Amino acid sequence: MSYIKTDSATTYPNFLSTEVGLVLKTISIPDTGVVADASGFKTVPAGTVWPANDATAIGILFEDVDVTNGAKAASIIKAGRVFGNRLPVAPDPLLAVTPLEAQGLYIDAEVETERIIA
Repeated sequence: MSYIKTDSATTYPNFLSTEVGLVLKTISIPDTGVVADASGFKTVPAGTVWPANDATAIGILFEDVDVTNGAKAASIIKAGRVFGNRLPVAPDPLLAVTPLEAQGLYIDAEVETERIIA
């Protein structure tokens, strides 16, 4: 007898504007304050402004972090360029953008371009 379990996931488009100047650091992500989803997993999504989307912002998470079983190490973007409109929640333009840009992490607006095929 076999059992089939189906899980669902949310995917976001690539939010990196360019890899030039990209600086990643490792930090510890605590499990406190993270709400479990319907499957029972506590996940902080990639692209989350960390630790909060306000003046305390120190970077943006580079990848999803599963903290179901406790705190985990994760990569955080400290410098570089990202598309703000591709993040799960755009950085607050009045609070979070200033400290992020002060350390070299710039939020770009995505510009749609047409491909010309000759």
